[in-house]
Amino acid sequence: MSRPALRRTVLAIALAAVAGATLAQAQKAVKSPAAPAAAWPTKPLKIIVGFPGGSTPDLVARTIAEPLSRALGQPVIVDNKVGAGGNIAGDLIARATDDHTIGVMINGNMTIAKLLNPATPFDPLKAFAPISLIATAPLLLTAPANAPGNTAQEFFLAARNAGDKWSYGTPGVGTVGHIGMELLKTKTNIAPVHVPYPGNPQVITALIGNQIQLSLLPPALAAAQIRAGKLKAIGVTSASRSPLVPEYPSLQEAGIPGFQLEIWTAAAGPASMPKPIVNRLSALISEIVRTPEVRAKLFQQGWQTAGTNAEGLANRIKADTNLLGGVIAMRGIKAE
Repeated sequence: MSRPALRRTVLAIALAAVAGATLAQAQKAVKSPAAPAAAWPTKPLKIIVGFPGGSTPDLVARTIAEPLSRALGQPVIVDNKVGAGGNIAGDLIARATDDHTIGVMINGNMTIAKLLNPATPFDPLKAFAPISLIATAPLLLTAPANAPGNTAQEFFLAARNAGDKWSYGTPGVGTVGHIGMELLKTKTNIAPVHVPYPGNPQVITALIGNQIQLSLLPPALAAAQIRAGKLKAIGVTSASRSPLVPEYPSLQEAGIPGFQLEIWTAAAGPASMPKPIVNRLSALISEIVRTPEVRAKLFQQGWQTAGTNAEGLANRIKADTNLLGGVIAMRGIKAE
């Protein structure tokens, strides 16, 4: 340290001490809060994704990687760490200490992971530094093409009359489709039995074959089969019609008040990531996802652009944890 810098440091510590700060607090105070972001990044940025190449989170991460690389002046590498429904990746993100590792995750990993399985090695509410809510999408309540009823109300009447003779499919226990359907059951007094499948493609096959009677599916997956006449749309889970599938009513529009549910994908770093770096990434990513080019790519992938700041994502995490966590507790749902 040069003599002028040393004198400034000593003076700052002395002034802070006079103000009542401890020595450690005073030493911390002399470091400029902008310094970590100004010198960062010093090497490539890694984006960890907990799902395989070609999956929705992977496509989102790769969509933002190139423009983020240009903005940072460093390579941005997407690293797929598959397993445990994305929680292996979540743990790696939570434990990262190099300030050059973030993740693109789905809402389940960032909200209810530990509520579903206490053995999950990280607590989403404590382990992550929220960066930006990238994009959202409603789910689409879908039934076989020959499902009874011409309206949502007629369909739910048939479902109530069927009781537990009907069943619904999901891509697994504890998924948003599973928890969302359990929430829908409380709102509509229907009682279909849960049948988990390895993934949504198998759910769609079962619907087409009339092996199950309903499911909450991403619109991007269900819409093509509905337009081909192989499945029937009952309604979307957003508060109003979605621009992703504007031809289908929302369930609220169809007469189910207070039912709103979305899936989403977001960027987050470890909780230890310095705030200036988090803020810089938040500003860059939110700006990137709102550009016409990236917005169009996300729309093609089945997403509505969000691009919030860190606080916006933090608020969404808390709200969804409360909503979905309440259903988990009420229904006693546990991940397998």
